[in-house]
Amino acid sequence: MIKVGILGDIGSGKSFVAEQFGCPVFNADKVVNKIYQKNKICYKKLRFKLPKFIKSYPINKKEISKAIIANKKNLTIIVNIVHPLVRKELSLFLKKNEKKNIVIMDIPLLIENKLNNNKDILIFVESKKSDINLRLKKRLHYNKKLIDNFRKLQKPLIYKKNLSTYIIKNNFKLLTIRKRVKLIKSKILNERNST
Repeated sequence: MIKVGILGDIGSGKSFVAEQFGCPVFNADKVVNKIYQKNKICYKKLRFKLPKFIKSYPINKKEISKAIIANKKNLTIIVNIVHPLVRKELSLFLKKNEKKNIVIMDIPLLIENKLNNNKDILIFVESKKSDINLRLKKRLHYNKKLIDNFRKLQKPLIYKKNLSTYIIKNNFKLLTIRKRVKLIKSKILNERNST
């Protein structure tokens, strides 16, 4: 099983690129949403640590956002509670898909939380800043401060780009991205078959 990690800025289209591989995708954002909806232990821990903000179960994402906007230290508290649960879900995902050729890891803090290893292939999704900002502003509940606080948790983009084996320039055109992904996917499989 080849593990492929997708890196890039918030709003650069990582999930969009990940889906084009046609392989099992571990989407950390979806997993976190599921944890907020279904994990009572997570709710109790967050409520204990952030009683001013976390008031209802299932956890309301607006409450999480308010906590992060109020104080960036709250983001660290949330990450420390939620991250171990995400790691556990990732282990289950990898076990379930161990017979697959390729699996995709779409995890915003993949590098920061050391969820990858040296054998994993990293792909950096590069998009124009203007395209990213345009897309972010269209998101429901867009908040610049929230995004800035998330960015502060992340390593510099140039660092992630330099770590990556492949770079996909994302122009948000489906056919172009499909072609680029297909090319990279066949290179990954060819390299594996030649070793």
